[in-house]
Amino acid sequence: MYFIDVQGTLISDADKSPIEGAIDFIDKLNEERIPYMIVTNNTKKQSKVFYDFLQAQGFHFNAHSYIDPLMLLESHVEKEAVAAYGAKEFLDTLQSMDYTLDYKNPKVVLVAIKEDFTAEEYAQMIDFLLAGASLVGMHATSIYAKNTKRYPGVGAILKLLEFATSVSYKVIGKPSNAFYNEALAMLKKMNPHATFADITMISDDVKGDLGGAKELGMKTIFVTSGKYKTQEEIVPFLKEELKPDFVYKNMQEILENIA
Repeated sequence: MYFIDVQGTLISDADKSPIEGAIDFIDKLNEERIPYMIVTNNTKKQSKVFYDFLQAQGFHFNAHSYIDPLMLLESHVEKEAVAAYGAKEFLDTLQSMDYTLDYKNPKVVLVAIKEDFTAEEYAQMIDFLLAGASLVGMHATSIYAKNTKRYPGVGAILKLLEFATSVSYKVIGKPSNAFYNEALAMLKKMNPHATFADITMISDDVKGDLGGAKELGMKTIFVTSGKYKTQEEIVPFLKEELKPDFVYKNMQEILENIA
Protein backbone atom coordinates (compact mmCIF):
# COMPACT_ATOMS: atom_id res chain seq x y z
CA MET A 1 0.00 0.00 0.00
CA TYR A 2 1.21 3.49 -0.77
CA PHE A 3 0.97 7.16 0.11
CA ILE A 4 2.10 9.11 -2.96
CA ASP A 5 3.16 12.75 -3.11
CA VAL A 6 2.27 14.86 -6.17
CA GLN A 7 4.52 17.87 -6.86
CA GLY A 8 7.98 16.68 -7.85
CA THR A 9 6.84 13.06 -7.62
CA LEU A 10 3.90 12.61 -10.00
CA ILE A 11 4.07 15.99 -11.76
CA SER A 12 7.00 18.22 -12.66
CA ASP A 13 7.75 21.30 -10.57
CA ALA A 14 8.70 23.06 -13.82
CA ASP A 15 5.57 22.72 -15.94
CA LYS A 16 3.17 20.46 -13.95
CA SER A 17 3.33 17.74 -16.62
CA PRO A 18 3.38 14.06 -15.57
CA ILE A 19 6.83 12.77 -14.64
CA GLU A 20 8.08 9.69 -16.48
CA GLY A 21 6.39 6.54 -15.21
CA ALA A 22 3.93 8.38 -12.94
CA ILE A 23 0.74 7.64 -14.86
CA ASP A 24 1.81 4.03 -15.51
CA PHE A 25 2.55 3.54 -11.81
CA ILE A 26 -0.94 4.66 -10.78
CA ASP A 27 -2.49 2.55 -13.54
CA LYS A 28 -0.58 -0.51 -12.28
CA LEU A 29 -1.82 0.03 -8.73
CA ASN A 30 -5.37 0.29 -10.06
CA GLU A 31 -4.96 -2.85 -12.17
CA GLU A 32 -3.58 -4.87 -9.26
CA ARG A 33 -6.08 -3.36 -6.78
CA ILE A 34 -3.33 -2.16 -4.46
CA PRO A 35 -4.71 0.47 -2.04
CA TYR A 36 -3.09 3.91 -2.14
CA MET A 37 -3.68 7.55 -1.29
CA ILE A 38 -2.59 10.59 -3.28
CA VAL A 39 -1.30 12.86 -0.50
CA THR A 40 -0.48 16.36 -1.72
CA ASN A 41 0.30 19.64 -0.01
CA ASN A 42 -1.65 21.54 -2.65
CA THR A 43 -2.89 24.86 -1.26
CA LYS A 44 -3.09 27.08 -4.33
CA LYS A 45 -6.18 25.55 -5.91
CA GLN A 46 -9.43 24.36 -4.39
CA SER A 47 -9.23 20.64 -3.71
CA LYS A 48 -11.70 19.63 -6.43
CA VAL A 49 -10.04 21.94 -8.96
CA PHE A 50 -6.63 20.37 -8.34
CA TYR A 51 -8.09 16.87 -8.35
CA ASP A 52 -9.75 17.62 -11.71
CA PHE A 53 -6.46 19.01 -13.03
CA LEU A 54 -4.68 15.75 -12.17
CA GLN A 55 -7.42 13.77 -13.87
CA ALA A 56 -7.01 15.92 -16.98
CA GLN A 57 -3.28 15.15 -16.95
CA GLY A 58 -4.11 11.46 -17.31
CA PHE A 59 -4.08 10.26 -13.70
CA HIS A 60 -6.99 7.96 -12.98
CA PHE A 61 -7.82 7.65 -9.30
CA ASN A 62 -10.96 7.96 -7.24
CA ALA A 63 -11.64 11.18 -5.35
CA HIS A 64 -11.74 9.08 -2.16
CA SER A 65 -8.04 8.35 -2.76
CA TYR A 66 -7.07 12.04 -2.67
CA ILE A 67 -6.30 14.32 0.28
CA ASP A 68 -4.79 17.80 0.63
CA PRO A 69 -4.52 20.30 3.53
CA LEU A 70 -7.44 22.42 2.35
CA MET A 71 -9.73 19.46 3.08
CA LEU A 72 -8.71 19.60 6.75
CA LEU A 73 -8.42 23.36 7.14
CA GLU A 74 -11.90 24.08 8.51
CA SER A 75 -11.44 21.59 11.34
CA HIS A 76 -8.22 23.31 12.44
CA VAL A 77 -8.65 27.03 11.74
CA GLU A 78 -11.74 29.16 12.34
CA LYS A 79 -12.83 31.35 9.46
CA GLU A 80 -12.64 34.72 11.21
CA ALA A 81 -9.62 37.00 11.72
CA VAL A 82 -6.94 35.14 9.76
CA ALA A 83 -3.74 36.82 8.58
CA ALA A 84 -2.80 34.56 5.67
CA TYR A 85 0.50 34.62 3.81
CA GLY A 86 1.26 32.81 0.57
CA ALA A 87 0.71 32.98 -3.16
CA LYS A 88 -2.22 35.01 -4.47
CA GLU A 89 -3.94 31.79 -5.56
CA PHE A 90 -3.86 30.59 -1.95
CA LEU A 91 -5.39 33.81 -0.65
CA ASP A 92 -8.07 33.66 -3.35
CA THR A 93 -8.85 30.05 -2.43
CA LEU A 94 -9.22 30.97 1.25
CA GLN A 95 -11.69 33.71 0.40
CA SER A 96 -13.64 31.31 -1.81
CA MET A 97 -13.92 29.12 1.30
CA ASP A 98 -15.39 32.12 3.20
CA TYR A 99 -12.30 32.86 5.29
CA THR A 100 -12.09 36.47 6.49
CA LEU A 101 -8.60 37.88 6.06
CA ASP A 102 -7.55 40.31 8.80
CA TYR A 103 -4.22 42.12 8.83
CA LYS A 104 -5.01 44.41 11.76
CA ASN A 105 -5.90 42.18 14.70
CA PRO A 106 -5.73 38.54 13.60
CA LYS A 107 -6.24 35.53 15.81
CA VAL A 108 -4.22 33.27 13.52
CA VAL A 109 -1.18 33.71 11.30
CA LEU A 110 -1.62 31.13 8.52
CA VAL A 111 1.39 30.42 6.31
CA ALA A 112 1.47 28.74 2.89
CA ILE A 113 4.15 28.93 0.21
CA LYS A 114 5.42 31.49 -2.25
CA GLU A 115 8.86 32.33 -3.55
CA ASP A 116 8.94 36.05 -2.78
CA PHE A 117 8.16 36.64 0.88
CA THR A 118 9.33 40.13 1.85
CA ALA A 119 11.05 41.40 4.99
CA GLU A 120 7.95 43.51 5.63
CA GLU A 121 5.75 40.38 5.61
CA TYR A 122 8.04 38.63 8.08
CA ALA A 123 7.98 41.73 10.31
CA GLN A 124 4.18 41.80 10.19
CA MET A 125 3.93 38.11 11.06
CA ILE A 126 6.29 38.56 13.99
CA ASP A 127 4.28 41.51 15.34
CA PHE A 128 1.04 39.53 15.14
CA LEU A 129 2.56 36.51 16.89
CA LEU A 130 4.06 38.62 19.66
CA ALA A 131 0.63 40.22 20.13
CA GLY A 132 -0.93 36.82 20.80
CA ALA A 133 -1.90 35.31 17.44
CA SER A 134 -1.36 31.57 16.99
CA LEU A 135 0.86 30.20 14.21
CA VAL A 136 -0.37 27.59 11.72
CA GLY A 137 1.36 26.20 8.65
CA MET A 138 -0.62 24.73 5.77
CA HIS A 139 2.19 22.16 5.58
CA ALA A 140 5.87 21.89 6.51
CA THR A 141 7.80 21.30 3.31
CA SER A 142 11.56 21.78 3.57
CA ILE A 143 12.16 23.34 0.15
CA TYR A 144 9.92 24.98 -2.45
CA ALA A 145 11.08 24.49 -6.05
CA LYS A 146 9.95 26.84 -8.82
CA ASN A 147 11.45 28.15 -12.06
CA THR A 148 14.64 26.09 -11.57
CA LYS A 149 15.23 27.79 -8.20
CA ARG A 150 14.81 26.47 -4.68
CA TYR A 151 13.37 28.54 -1.85
CA PRO A 152 12.81 27.90 1.88
CA GLY A 153 9.67 25.78 2.30
CA VAL A 154 6.87 26.47 4.74
CA GLY A 155 8.56 24.23 7.32
CA ALA A 156 11.68 26.40 7.20
CA ILE A 157 9.60 29.58 7.53
CA LEU A 158 7.69 28.18 10.51
CA LYS A 159 10.95 27.38 12.28
CA LEU A 160 12.22 30.90 11.54
CA LEU A 161 9.10 32.43 13.10
CA GLU A 162 9.20 30.07 16.06
CA PHE A 163 12.83 30.96 16.75
CA ALA A 164 12.09 34.69 16.43
CA THR A 165 9.02 34.72 18.69
CA SER A 166 9.11 31.52 20.79
CA VAL A 167 5.56 30.85 19.54
CA SER A 168 5.05 27.17 18.75
CA TYR A 169 3.21 26.20 15.58
CA LYS A 170 0.70 23.67 14.28
CA VAL A 171 0.88 22.01 10.86
CA ILE A 172 -2.20 20.97 8.88
CA GLY A 173 -0.73 19.10 5.90
CA LYS A 174 2.29 16.85 5.53
CA PRO A 175 4.17 15.77 7.54
CA SER A 176 1.83 16.29 10.50
CA ASN A 177 0.49 13.27 12.35
CA ALA A 178 -3.05 14.64 11.95
CA PHE A 179 -2.73 14.67 8.15
CA TYR A 180 -1.20 11.21 7.91
CA ASN A 181 -3.78 9.83 10.35
CA GLU A 182 -6.60 11.20 8.19
CA ALA A 183 -5.01 9.69 5.09
CA LEU A 184 -4.75 6.34 6.88
CA ALA A 185 -8.42 6.54 7.93
CA MET A 186 -9.36 7.07 4.28
CA LEU A 187 -7.14 4.19 3.17
CA LYS A 188 -8.82 1.92 5.73
CA LYS A 189 -12.03 2.23 3.71
CA MET A 190 -10.18 0.19 1.07
CA ASN A 191 -8.33 -2.05 3.53
CA PRO A 192 -9.74 -1.99 7.09
CA HIS A 193 -6.65 -3.68 8.49
CA ALA A 194 -4.15 -1.16 7.11
CA THR A 195 -1.55 0.29 9.48
CA PHE A 196 1.32 2.68 8.90
CA ALA A 197 3.69 -0.29 8.93
CA ASP A 198 1.94 -1.57 5.79
CA ILE A 199 2.43 1.68 3.87
CA THR A 200 5.30 2.95 1.75
CA MET A 201 5.45 6.72 1.32
CA ILE A 202 6.87 8.05 -1.98
CA SER A 203 7.99 11.68 -2.17
CA ASP A 204 10.66 14.10 -3.38
CA ASP A 205 10.69 15.82 0.05
CA VAL A 206 12.97 13.52 2.01
CA LYS A 207 13.33 15.84 5.00
CA GLY A 208 9.67 16.87 5.29
CA ASP A 209 7.26 14.25 3.94
CA LEU A 210 9.45 11.21 4.39
CA GLY A 211 10.86 12.18 7.77
CA GLY A 212 7.36 12.40 9.24
CA ALA A 213 6.37 9.15 7.55
CA LYS A 214 9.42 7.38 9.00
CA GLU A 215 8.54 8.53 12.50
CA LEU A 216 5.12 6.89 12.13
CA GLY A 217 6.63 3.59 11.02
CA MET A 218 6.13 3.82 7.26
CA LYS A 219 8.69 2.65 4.73
CA THR A 220 9.94 5.45 2.50
CA ILE A 221 11.03 5.98 -1.08
CA PHE A 222 12.86 9.18 -2.04
CA VAL A 223 12.66 10.28 -5.68
CA THR A 224 15.13 12.81 -7.08
CA SER A 225 12.70 14.11 -9.70
CA GLY A 226 11.71 17.19 -7.71
CA LYS A 227 13.29 19.32 -4.98
CA TYR A 228 16.69 17.63 -4.97
CA LYS A 229 18.85 16.86 -7.98
CA THR A 230 20.74 14.00 -6.34
CA GLN A 231 20.54 12.09 -3.08
CA GLU A 232 24.03 13.37 -2.21
CA GLU A 233 22.59 16.85 -1.72
CA ILE A 234 20.60 15.82 1.35
CA VAL A 235 20.61 12.14 2.41
CA PRO A 236 24.13 12.08 3.96
CA PHE A 237 23.11 14.93 6.29
CA LEU A 238 19.97 13.27 7.66
CA LYS A 239 19.79 11.45 10.96
CA GLU A 240 20.31 7.74 10.38
CA GLU A 241 16.78 6.86 11.51
CA LEU A 242 15.25 9.32 9.01
CA LYS A 243 17.15 8.24 5.91
CA PRO A 244 14.93 6.79 3.15
CA ASP A 245 14.70 3.04 2.65
CA PHE A 246 15.07 3.39 -1.12
CA VAL A 247 16.16 6.12 -3.54
CA TYR A 248 15.09 6.22 -7.18
CA LYS A 249 15.37 8.74 -9.99
CA ASN A 250 11.64 8.85 -10.69
CA MET A 251 8.43 6.83 -10.73
CA GLN A 252 9.61 4.93 -13.81
CA GLU A 253 12.53 3.49 -11.86
CA ILE A 254 10.19 2.49 -9.04
CA LEU A 255 7.93 0.80 -11.56
CA GLU A 256 10.86 -1.13 -13.02
CA ASN A 257 12.35 -2.18 -9.68
CA ILE A 258 9.72 -2.81 -7.04
CA ALA A 259 6.16 -2.34 -8.31
